[in-house]
Amino acid sequence: QVQLVETGGGLVQAGGSLRLSCAASGRSFSRSIMAWVRQAPGKGREFVAAISWTSSNQYYADSVKGRFTISRDNAKNMVYLQMNTLKPEDTAVYYCAADSISPTIVPQYRYWGQGTQVTVSS
Repeated sequence: QVQLVETGGGLVQAGGSLRLSCAASGRSFSRSIMAWVRQAPGKGREFVAAISWTSSNQYYADSVKGRFTISRDNAKNMVYLQMNTLKPEDTAVYYCAADSISPTIVPQYRYWGQGTQVTVSS
């Protein structure tokens, strides 16, 4: 059974940092595109960042570019999202997603985690 489990969410003040982790199990995702997607209250899911299986290509939403960094460790089947200079508008449930042909197209991801809440206070 494929599972993606996110950890690392929490409450942080504006300007602070958090590091999200996603642990994948049930199969290897070492050759899959992996991504982070978020959903704010009352809104649809929004692409945040994605990374190719070699880590050579990284993709970011304009709203997080320069503040967030996605990385992966294929040996551990892990994906990370380092979030710096957090803003209140970053408040959302953050989901780990795996396996898509198009890195920035949210509905194409095949596997999803349960999400972790990130709340940024002003």
